[in-house]
Amino acid sequence: MTATTPLTQDELKTLVGLAALQYVVPGEIVGVGTGSTVNKFIEALASIKNEIKGAVSSSVASTERLKALGIPVFDANEVESLSVYIDGADEIDGNGYMVKGGGAALTREKIVAALAQRFVCIADESKLVPSLGAFPLPVEVIPMAARHIARRFKALGGEATLRLKDGQPLVTDNGQHILDVRGLQVTDPLAFESRINQWPGVVTVGVFAHQKASVCLLGTAAGVKTIAY
Repeated sequence: MTATTPLTQDELKTLVGLAALQYVVPGEIVGVGTGSTVNKFIEALASIKNEIKGAVSSSVASTERLKALGIPVFDANEVESLSVYIDGADEIDGNGYMVKGGGAALTREKIVAALAQRFVCIADESKLVPSLGAFPLPVEVIPMAARHIARRFKALGGEATLRLKDGQPLVTDNGQHILDVRGLQVTDPLAFESRINQWPGVVTVGVFAHQKASVCLLGTAAGVKTIAY
């Protein structure tokens, strides 16, 4: 009897990307997130592109990928609401609360998520955690406030570092910078998100509690597990 080879993380991402197609409403515009797992969903979405009006995208990178596959992309200001937003997560807990922003698109992701009636999170099982905080928390900030915000996180017990790209501060699609905060345990995601978003200079904190997942499609060794919240 031969042992089955476990699926790679890339194969798990492909599985959940395909599974997310069942949540796409024919004839409507779908909200599309950013990241390696979402890229698998975008590839799958191309197979039904003639059945949808198009997409609202959360990043320049996803917009380019959608357009390259012939999927029309609408500006967020052109739509009043979306039936569904499909995106990945860096962490997701048992309540559907998430940490996002590893790909630096957290602000636009939160905007598109706020337009949607339902957030479908697609992730592999390594992203499911008992509580948020192991993954460094991304926070998009206005550059002139970065050091002040880093000091405020230090007072909470967190260590904030400026995200770099090629030795320079990474610049988001919105022209801002990202702080990655380590050492925090987010025990009350709703309160934490509300609190940090009030700090002057914070554009968006990467805790998605007010825009939490409605459903998580989790890629596991046994296939896609659906978790509803």
